[in-house]
Amino acid sequence: MEFTTDIFKQFDKKWALLTAGNKDSFNTMTISWGGLGTIWNKPVATVYVRTSRYTHDFMDREEYFTISFYPEDAKQVLGVLGSKSGRDMDKMKDSGLTPKELAQSMSFEEAEITLVCRKLFRQQLSIENIPEDIADSLYSNDAPHDMYIGEVVDVIRK
Repeated sequence: MEFTTDIFKQFDKKWALLTAGNKDSFNTMTISWGGLGTIWNKPVATVYVRTSRYTHDFMDREEYFTISFYPEDAKQVLGVLGSKSGRDMDKMKDSGLTPKELAQSMSFEEAEITLVCRKLFRQQLSIENIPEDIADSLYSNDAPHDMYIGEVVDVIRK
């Protein structure tokens, strides 16, 4: 299993879809915060999801999740998927993406790379431990983020 990338640009510049659930019930959201590395002698991906997001429910419930990356021309679709809630509408219906069932979770046919992750850890970020200027700008009017760490168990390439 190998994944070579510019680690500082992968999430921030390329964006990604975070997906949890199964073919009968799943949700996806665009993410631009995340990291890749190693902890507990395992290759891991770390993602952050606000507790108010619909995907948060799926992340808490499911054992696996995927992080999928797309070509540059998919940014408009990812923008829509990051701004609309699956609670209020069927985001997939108009996205143009083709859901793809995996053994443990879901991804999309159009993904260039999909990381399949087994959830190892979840913890809410403590606002009091965040620098005041960051906390004021990101959390004064919005829900906190939970941090999820998942062991990368598979890398699927298109």
